[in-house]
Amino acid sequence: MEKNRLEAFSDGVIAVVITIMVLELKPPSHADSVVDLTALTPVFLSYVLSFIYVGIYWSNHHHMLQTTDTVTGGILWANLYLLFWLSLFPFTTAWVSENIGAPAPSAVYGFVLLMAAIAYLILQSAIIAHQGPNSLLAAAVGRDWKGKLSPLFYFVAIALAFINPWIADGIYAFAALIWLIPDRRIERAFKSRNGE
Repeated sequence: MEKNRLEAFSDGVIAVVITIMVLELKPPSHADSVVDLTALTPVFLSYVLSFIYVGIYWSNHHHMLQTTDTVTGGILWANLYLLFWLSLFPFTTAWVSENIGAPAPSAVYGFVLLMAAIAYLILQSAIIAHQGPNSLLAAAVGRDWKGKLSPLFYFVAIALAFINPWIADGIYAFAALIWLIPDRRIERAFKSRNGE
């Protein structure tokens, strides 16, 4: 089947996730000074980190789907599994922002990040299995050090959240920074395939 519906549905879910997260940013009641916004700093920083993560997933999902024209039932279910974990970002973001420095919210935030990373790898594997080991995506992914390193970061941060949540939150931010560096593997694979 064609991939268009999968892309449209995924884009819609991701847009709703971002919308729900931004609705958690409530202005301070009866405050008319910029100084009053400082109380919202933890909420805002949590939102920014989660927005970056959702943006990273959206961008990489878009690039990954560029490498295929058709999808299977397995790919559809793998995509739904990824969207399930992404849909939990607003909940974990709100919980962390309301309980800055608390171990359990930080650990649960990391657990959702870990499961989203695993779900993305499952989707990637399903697409490669459908296209074959010589596919454009398989060539582009290669050893995929970021995709393999990120779950390790999340796993370590989840454990550290019960010792020092601030270190765990720093690891989550560091992992996001690694993914902010543009990943040109798929674009390079397209160019080399097309002889550019």
